[in-house]
Amino acid sequence: MTQHQRLLIIDFGSQVTQLIARRLRELNIYCEIHPYNRVDDAFLTSFGPKAVVLSGGPDSVTRPGSPRAPESLWSLGVPVLGICYGQQTMMQQLGGLVETGHGTAEFGRAHVTPTGPSLPLLEGWFAEGREQVWMSHGDHVSRIAPGFQVYGTSPNAPFAITADESRRFYAVQFHPEVHHTPKGAKLYENFVRLAGFTGDWTMGAYREEAIRKIREQVGDAKVICGLSGGVDSSVAAVLIHEAIGDQLTCVFVDHGLLRLGEAEQVVTMFRDHYNMPLIHADESDLFLGALTGVSDPEIKRKTIGRLFIDVFQKHATAVGGAKFLAQGTLYPDVIESVSFSGGPSVTIKSHHNVGGLPEKMGLKLVEPLRELFKDEVRALGRELGLPASFIGRHPFPGPGLAIRCPGEITPEKLDILRQADAVYIDQIRKHGLYDEIWQAFAAILPMRTVGVMGDGRTYDFALALRAVTSVDGMTADYYPFTHDFLGETATRIINEVKGINRVFYDCTSKPPGTIELE
Repeated sequence: MTQHQRLLIIDFGSQVTQLIARRLRELNIYCEIHPYNRVDDAFLTSFGPKAVVLSGGPDSVTRPGSPRAPESLWSLGVPVLGICYGQQTMMQQLGGLVETGHGTAEFGRAHVTPTGPSLPLLEGWFAEGREQVWMSHGDHVSRIAPGFQVYGTSPNAPFAITADESRRFYAVQFHPEVHHTPKGAKLYENFVRLAGFTGDWTMGAYREEAIRKIREQVGDAKVICGLSGGVDSSVAAVLIHEAIGDQLTCVFVDHGLLRLGEAEQVVTMFRDHYNMPLIHADESDLFLGALTGVSDPEIKRKTIGRLFIDVFQKHATAVGGAKFLAQGTLYPDVIESVSFSGGPSVTIKSHHNVGGLPEKMGLKLVEPLRELFKDEVRALGRELGLPASFIGRHPFPGPGLAIRCPGEITPEKLDILRQADAVYIDQIRKHGLYDEIWQAFAAILPMRTVGVMGDGRTYDFALALRAVTSVDGMTADYYPFTHDFLGETATRIINEVKGINRVFYDCTSKPPGTIELE
């Protein structure tokens, strides 16, 4: 397998460390995030990074026992970029000084002004004299380490940009990975150029390597894949099928909580278009029966997750002789399962990771997407020829419409919800807004309201519309539809969907809300 040029990101616990990796991947740089307490001298040697980035973090380098970079890093002979906490530990470890407080904390937007000579790291910066950046620090560097020079300053960070060019050590107090630092991407571009990266991380190369790796891992064994119909499992299935053909069988569990026409679309695409062995397990009666009378959202999720595992195991066993289970695990899941603090793995949603099944069934995992971010999975999907309308779809939760139906779930409410959601998404597409929105959906509320239609009184359900913009789903803001759009959409839904007589728009951001209602 091709050995890519590799960049190591040492994570000190910043909430935005993943954004560093995203910025670098956008530059076709292969990088990995590893927590500081898992990176020792032996790891550095075996990883063989061409450059290293030290992330931000919540701790204080002034605290005894606080996180540090491995001492061997400074003699590795590769460029190092320290960000926020990464800058502070670099300074402290190399002979500088970091102090707490004294009125020099900065949180939010700030402006950096250039000082001293030009620096190749800052090519394209300071054309207008200063640059906006995003700061988030309480401590500050009060004395730079020997060999370093100051190249930029802000009102509360006198050493906002420092560097030792002879050793190719660079350090900034701000966060270039966030979009509030408009020229942050340019800084990363300059850094990887200084490190000698050629940008050899492409989807075409990844596809070829992944196929070879799948064939080597699987041999002539059978593989089963839990196909949810979402982008991740779908791209994984198509990639694995390209590698091993009919050795792969997909199991699509239809729990009766899908959107209008979704089951037919998935079955048609995989069975007919890709000629892929597919078991369509229509278990809607089982799931809906078990959910009858259930209104607690956690019980809904747990019931759906438990039944999914049981049903998947039943149909997968029917394949006979399978030795591998394929999953659409992504790189953010891998990162979260090995947090910088060494904490326990997070729980992954139902249908994304068929929890417990590999051990229960004695199967080994095939996870061809575990090195990719969501946007890279979409790029791989395009490389594999999946329809653009499919790979560009908004995220859809494993529990499906169950969590868009607060309160008790009934067949009547699900039918109304499917129709209303279809009208809403059709409106978004007609107005050319679909690709601007991270996720949009309708939710039927556990209430009925009085209305007037024609000369008669109605007593029907109320509907909530939700649409958010986001980068990764961790935070989100509501989409600012025009009142004309909302009025037109509400009118269409009420006119076309029997059972709805009132429509609301949810303008809550995340936090304090969540994207889904339950």
